[in-house]
Amino acid sequence: MESILKIEHVSKTYTGHKALDDVSMEIPRGSIYGLLGPNGAGKTTLIRVVNHMTIPDCGKVFFEDHEITANDIYQIGYMPEERGLYKKMKVGEQAVFFARMRGMSRQQAVRKLHEWFDRLGLIDWWDKKVEDLSKGMAQKVQFITTVVHEPKLLIFDEPFSGFDPINANLLKQEILGLRDRGATVIFSTHNMESVEEICDDITLINKSHNILSGSVEEIRRKAGGNTFQVLYSGTHEDFCAAVTGKANLIGQSEGVIGGYTQQKIHIPSDDDVREVIGSLNDKVNLRSFQEIIPSMNDIFIRAVNGTL
Repeated sequence: MESILKIEHVSKTYTGHKALDDVSMEIPRGSIYGLLGPNGAGKTTLIRVVNHMTIPDCGKVFFEDHEITANDIYQIGYMPEERGLYKKMKVGEQAVFFARMRGMSRQQAVRKLHEWFDRLGLIDWWDKKVEDLSKGMAQKVQFITTVVHEPKLLIFDEPFSGFDPINANLLKQEILGLRDRGATVIFSTHNMESVEEICDDITLINKSHNILSGSVEEIRRKAGGNTFQVLYSGTHEDFCAAVTGKANLIGQSEGVIGGYTQQKIHIPSDDDVREVIGSLNDKVNLRSFQEIIPSMNDIFIRAVNGTL
Protein backbone atom coordinates (compact mmCIF):
# COMPACT_ATOMS: atom_id res chain seq x y z
CA MET A 1 0.00 0.00 0.00
CA GLU A 2 1.21 3.51 -0.84
CA SER A 3 2.55 5.52 2.08
CA ILE A 4 1.61 9.13 2.83
CA LEU A 5 4.30 9.54 5.51
CA LYS A 6 7.74 7.96 5.83
CA ILE A 7 9.97 8.40 8.85
CA GLU A 8 13.56 7.32 8.22
CA HIS A 9 16.16 6.84 10.97
CA VAL A 10 15.03 9.79 13.09
CA SER A 11 16.90 10.54 16.31
CA LYS A 12 16.48 13.40 18.78
CA THR A 13 18.35 14.19 22.00
CA TYR A 14 17.41 16.76 24.67
CA THR A 15 20.16 17.75 27.15
CA GLY A 16 21.56 14.25 27.47
CA HIS A 17 18.23 12.40 27.13
CA LYS A 18 17.71 10.51 23.88
CA ALA A 19 14.01 10.94 23.13
CA LEU A 20 14.18 9.10 19.79
CA ASP A 21 16.85 6.64 18.70
CA ASP A 22 16.93 5.65 15.00
CA VAL A 23 13.13 5.43 14.61
CA SER A 24 11.71 4.44 11.21
CA MET A 25 8.15 3.70 10.08
CA GLU A 26 5.77 4.10 7.16
CA ILE A 27 2.15 5.26 7.46
CA PRO A 28 -0.10 3.75 4.74
CA ARG A 29 -2.34 6.23 2.96
CA GLY A 30 -5.99 6.03 4.00
CA SER A 31 -5.31 4.05 7.18
CA ILE A 32 -5.83 4.58 10.90
CA TYR A 33 -2.42 4.16 12.49
CA GLY A 34 -1.91 3.70 16.22
CA LEU A 35 1.23 5.14 17.81
CA LEU A 36 1.62 3.29 21.09
CA GLY A 37 4.05 3.28 23.98
CA PRO A 38 4.39 3.94 27.72
CA ASN A 39 4.83 7.46 29.09
CA GLY A 40 8.19 8.93 28.13
CA ALA A 41 8.73 6.48 25.27
CA GLY A 42 9.16 9.24 22.65
CA LYS A 43 5.72 9.38 21.01
CA THR A 44 5.11 13.09 21.53
CA THR A 45 8.61 13.97 20.33
CA LEU A 46 7.99 11.99 17.15
CA ILE A 47 4.66 13.76 16.60
CA ARG A 48 6.40 17.12 17.05
CA VAL A 49 9.03 16.13 14.49
CA VAL A 50 6.30 15.21 11.98
CA ASN A 51 4.54 18.54 12.64
CA HIS A 52 7.78 20.46 11.99
CA MET A 53 7.67 21.76 15.57
CA THR A 54 10.94 20.01 16.43
CA ILE A 55 13.90 19.43 14.13
CA PRO A 56 15.51 15.97 14.49
CA ASP A 57 19.24 15.62 15.11
CA CYS A 58 19.41 13.18 12.22
CA GLY A 59 17.04 11.29 9.93
CA LYS A 60 14.33 12.50 7.58
CA VAL A 61 10.55 12.71 7.32
CA PHE A 62 8.87 12.43 3.93
CA PHE A 63 5.31 13.62 3.29
CA GLU A 64 3.67 12.83 -0.04
CA ASP A 65 7.01 11.59 -1.47
CA HIS A 66 9.00 14.74 -0.64
CA GLU A 67 10.95 15.78 2.42
CA ILE A 68 8.50 17.54 4.71
CA THR A 69 8.51 21.35 4.77
CA ALA A 70 6.83 24.04 6.87
CA ASN A 71 4.18 24.50 4.14
CA ASP A 72 3.04 20.91 4.55
CA ILE A 73 1.50 21.71 7.92
CA TYR A 74 -1.54 23.07 6.01
CA GLN A 75 -2.17 19.47 4.93
CA ILE A 76 -1.81 18.19 8.52
CA GLY A 77 -4.26 18.51 11.40
CA TYR A 78 -2.87 18.07 14.91
CA MET A 79 -4.79 17.83 18.18
CA PRO A 80 -2.29 17.70 21.08
CA GLU A 81 -3.01 16.02 24.39
CA GLU A 82 -2.62 19.39 26.13
CA ARG A 83 -5.80 21.12 24.99
CA GLY A 84 -5.35 24.84 24.28
CA LEU A 85 -8.32 27.18 23.94
CA TYR A 86 -8.56 30.84 24.96
CA LYS A 87 -11.12 30.91 27.77
CA LYS A 88 -12.35 34.48 27.32
CA MET A 89 -12.99 34.22 23.57
CA LYS A 90 -16.34 33.21 22.14
CA VAL A 91 -16.41 29.63 20.95
CA GLY A 92 -17.29 30.40 17.31
CA GLU A 93 -14.86 33.29 17.11
CA GLN A 94 -12.03 31.09 18.32
CA ALA A 95 -12.91 28.25 15.96
CA VAL A 96 -12.86 30.68 13.02
CA PHE A 97 -9.49 32.04 14.22
CA PHE A 98 -7.94 28.55 14.15
CA ALA A 99 -9.50 27.75 10.77
CA ARG A 100 -8.05 30.97 9.31
CA MET A 101 -4.62 29.97 10.64
CA ARG A 102 -4.95 26.80 8.60
CA GLY A 103 -5.49 28.71 5.38
CA MET A 104 -9.29 28.93 5.15
CA SER A 105 -11.15 32.11 4.19
CA ARG A 106 -13.52 33.49 6.82
CA GLN A 107 -16.58 32.68 4.72
CA GLN A 108 -15.43 29.13 4.08
CA ALA A 109 -14.48 28.66 7.73
CA VAL A 110 -17.85 29.84 9.08
CA ARG A 111 -19.77 27.60 6.66
CA LYS A 112 -17.73 24.44 7.42
CA LEU A 113 -17.61 25.12 11.16
CA HIS A 114 -21.38 25.53 11.33
CA GLU A 115 -21.73 22.12 9.67
CA TRP A 116 -19.42 20.51 12.23
CA PHE A 117 -20.90 22.33 15.24
CA ASP A 118 -24.38 21.21 14.21
CA ARG A 119 -23.14 17.66 13.67
CA LEU A 120 -21.57 17.39 17.13
CA GLY A 121 -24.36 19.16 18.99
CA LEU A 122 -22.48 22.40 19.68
CA ILE A 123 -24.29 24.94 17.51
CA ASP A 124 -26.08 26.52 20.51
CA TRP A 125 -22.67 27.30 22.05
CA TRP A 126 -21.34 29.31 19.08
CA ASP A 127 -21.71 32.71 20.76
CA LYS A 128 -20.85 31.62 24.30
CA LYS A 129 -17.44 31.90 25.92
CA VAL A 130 -15.03 28.99 25.99
CA GLU A 131 -14.92 29.13 29.79
CA ASP A 132 -18.61 28.15 29.82
CA LEU A 133 -17.90 24.86 28.04
CA SER A 134 -17.56 21.55 29.85
CA LYS A 135 -14.29 19.68 29.36
CA GLY A 136 -15.93 17.30 26.87
CA MET A 137 -17.44 20.16 24.87
CA ALA A 138 -14.10 21.96 24.75
CA GLN A 139 -12.48 18.79 23.42
CA LYS A 140 -15.15 18.56 20.73
CA VAL A 141 -14.37 22.14 19.70
CA GLN A 142 -10.67 21.33 19.48
CA PHE A 143 -11.45 18.20 17.45
CA ILE A 144 -13.49 20.31 15.01
CA THR A 145 -10.72 22.91 14.60
CA THR A 146 -8.30 20.08 13.88
CA VAL A 147 -10.34 18.54 11.05
CA VAL A 148 -12.28 21.48 9.59
CA HIS A 149 -9.71 22.30 6.86
CA GLU A 150 -9.92 18.68 5.62
CA PRO A 151 -6.21 17.85 5.89
CA LYS A 152 -4.75 14.75 4.26
CA LEU A 153 -3.08 13.68 7.52
CA LEU A 154 -4.68 13.92 10.97
CA ILE A 155 -2.74 13.40 14.21
CA PHE A 156 -4.57 12.98 17.52
CA ASP A 157 -2.72 12.67 20.82
CA GLU A 158 -4.94 10.79 23.32
CA PRO A 159 -8.15 11.92 21.58
CA PHE A 160 -10.49 9.97 23.88
CA SER A 161 -9.04 11.28 27.15
CA GLY A 162 -11.76 12.79 29.32
CA PHE A 163 -14.69 11.67 27.17
CA ASP A 164 -17.60 9.69 28.54
CA PRO A 165 -18.33 6.39 26.68
CA ILE A 166 -21.07 7.93 24.50
CA ASN A 167 -18.94 10.82 23.27
CA ALA A 168 -15.86 8.59 22.94
CA ASN A 169 -17.88 6.34 20.64
CA LEU A 170 -19.13 9.39 18.72
CA LEU A 171 -15.54 10.51 18.19
CA LYS A 172 -14.50 7.02 17.05
CA GLN A 173 -17.25 7.05 14.43
CA GLU A 174 -16.14 10.48 13.21
CA ILE A 175 -12.53 9.28 12.94
CA LEU A 176 -13.64 6.23 10.96
CA GLY A 177 -15.69 8.52 8.72
CA LEU A 178 -12.68 10.77 8.09
CA ARG A 179 -10.66 7.69 7.11
CA ASP A 180 -13.43 6.53 4.78
CA ARG A 181 -13.46 9.96 3.10
CA GLY A 182 -9.76 9.67 2.30
CA ALA A 183 -7.88 11.06 5.30
CA THR A 184 -5.00 9.23 6.97
CA VAL A 185 -5.19 9.21 10.76
CA ILE A 186 -2.43 8.75 13.33
CA PHE A 187 -3.40 8.62 16.95
CA SER A 188 -1.28 8.24 20.02
CA THR A 189 -3.08 6.45 22.82
CA HIS A 190 -2.90 4.20 25.87
CA ASN A 191 -6.42 2.90 25.18
CA MET A 192 -5.77 -0.57 23.79
CA GLU A 193 -9.48 -1.28 23.34
CA SER A 194 -9.69 1.63 20.90
CA VAL A 195 -6.65 0.30 19.05
CA GLU A 196 -8.39 -3.04 18.47
CA GLU A 197 -11.61 -1.33 17.40
CA ILE A 198 -10.35 1.16 14.83
CA CYS A 199 -6.63 0.79 14.03
CA ASP A 200 -5.43 -0.85 10.84
CA ASP A 201 -1.74 -0.73 11.77
CA ILE A 202 0.37 0.20 14.78
CA THR A 203 3.88 1.07 15.88
CA LEU A 204 4.94 0.51 19.47
CA ILE A 205 7.73 2.76 20.75
CA ASN A 206 9.55 1.94 23.97
CA LYS A 207 12.63 3.62 25.42
CA SER A 208 13.01 5.77 22.28
CA HIS A 209 13.03 2.76 19.92
CA ASN A 210 10.49 1.35 17.51
CA ILE A 211 10.12 -2.19 18.89
CA LEU A 212 7.04 -3.42 17.00
CA SER A 213 5.25 -2.44 13.77
CA GLY A 214 2.62 -4.02 11.55
CA SER A 215 -1.06 -4.61 11.03
CA VAL A 216 -3.10 -5.14 14.20
CA GLU A 217 -4.52 -8.43 12.90
CA GLU A 218 -1.10 -9.81 11.95
CA ILE A 219 0.54 -8.78 15.24
CA ARG A 220 -2.25 -10.32 17.33
CA ARG A 221 -2.12 -13.56 15.37
CA LYS A 222 1.66 -13.86 15.59
CA ALA A 223 1.62 -13.07 19.30
CA GLY A 224 -0.86 -15.90 19.82
CA GLY A 225 1.83 -18.34 18.77
CA ASN A 226 -0.49 -21.19 17.65
CA THR A 227 -2.22 -21.49 21.00
CA PHE A 228 -5.67 -23.09 20.93
CA GLN A 229 -8.59 -23.68 23.29
CA VAL A 230 -10.06 -27.18 22.87
CA LEU A 231 -13.45 -28.28 24.21
CA TYR A 232 -14.07 -32.03 24.19
CA SER A 233 -15.64 -35.00 25.94
CA GLY A 234 -13.70 -38.19 26.50
CA THR A 235 -10.82 -39.36 28.67
CA HIS A 236 -7.76 -37.29 29.40
CA GLU A 237 -5.61 -40.24 28.33
CA ASP A 238 -7.23 -40.37 24.88
CA PHE A 239 -6.81 -36.60 24.52
CA CYS A 240 -3.10 -36.82 25.35
CA ALA A 241 -2.65 -39.72 22.95
CA ALA A 242 -4.23 -37.66 20.16
CA VAL A 243 -1.86 -34.70 20.53
CA THR A 244 1.38 -36.41 21.62
CA GLY A 245 4.30 -35.44 19.41
CA LYS A 246 2.40 -32.61 17.72
CA ALA A 247 1.18 -30.36 20.53
CA ASN A 248 1.95 -29.40 24.12
CA LEU A 249 -0.61 -29.04 26.88
CA ILE A 250 -0.80 -25.63 28.59
CA GLY A 251 -1.96 -25.63 32.21
CA GLN A 252 -4.52 -27.98 33.70
CA SER A 253 -7.71 -29.13 32.03
CA GLU A 254 -10.97 -27.67 33.33
CA GLY A 255 -14.43 -29.20 33.50
CA VAL A 256 -17.27 -27.11 32.06
CA ILE A 257 -21.07 -27.36 32.14
CA GLY A 258 -22.43 -30.18 29.99
CA GLY A 259 -19.78 -32.73 30.84
CA TYR A 260 -17.14 -31.26 28.56
CA THR A 261 -13.48 -30.64 29.33
CA GLN A 262 -11.55 -27.52 28.32
CA GLN A 263 -7.81 -27.67 27.59
CA LYS A 264 -5.32 -25.19 26.14
CA ILE A 265 -2.66 -26.55 23.80
CA HIS A 266 0.25 -25.14 21.80
CA ILE A 267 1.06 -26.50 18.34
CA PRO A 268 4.58 -25.38 17.35
CA SER A 269 4.15 -25.97 13.62
CA ASP A 270 1.37 -24.55 11.43
CA ASP A 271 1.63 -27.69 9.28
CA ASP A 272 0.49 -29.88 12.20
CA VAL A 273 -2.74 -28.02 13.05
CA ARG A 274 -4.92 -29.95 10.60
CA GLU A 275 -3.42 -33.27 11.69
CA VAL A 276 -4.03 -32.51 15.39
CA ILE A 277 -7.68 -31.67 14.68
CA GLY A 278 -8.08 -34.93 12.75
CA SER A 279 -6.44 -36.96 15.50
CA LEU A 280 -8.65 -35.36 18.17
CA ASN A 281 -11.74 -36.16 16.11
CA ASP A 282 -10.70 -39.81 16.06
CA LYS A 283 -9.86 -40.13 19.75
CA VAL A 284 -12.41 -37.91 21.55
CA ASN A 285 -15.69 -36.12 20.92
CA LEU A 286 -14.38 -32.75 19.72
CA ARG A 287 -16.82 -29.94 20.51
CA SER A 288 -14.75 -26.91 19.53
CA PHE A 289 -11.22 -25.98 18.53
CA GLN A 290 -10.49 -22.24 18.71
CA GLU A 291 -7.32 -20.23 18.32
CA ILE A 292 -6.57 -17.92 21.25
CA ILE A 293 -5.78 -14.43 19.92
CA PRO A 294 -4.23 -12.18 22.60
CA SER A 295 -5.60 -8.68 23.18
CA MET A 296 -3.58 -5.61 22.23
CA ASN A 297 -3.35 -4.84 25.94
CA ASP A 298 -1.60 -8.20 26.55
CA ILE A 299 0.70 -7.61 23.59
CA PHE A 300 1.53 -4.08 24.79
CA ILE A 301 2.51 -5.32 28.25
CA ARG A 302 4.53 -8.27 26.92
CA ALA A 303 6.34 -6.10 24.35
CA VAL A 304 7.26 -3.40 26.87
CA ASN A 305 8.42 -6.05 29.37
CA GLY A 306 10.46 -7.82 26.70
CA THR A 307 8.52 -11.09 26.90
CA LEU A 308 6.76 -10.97 23.53
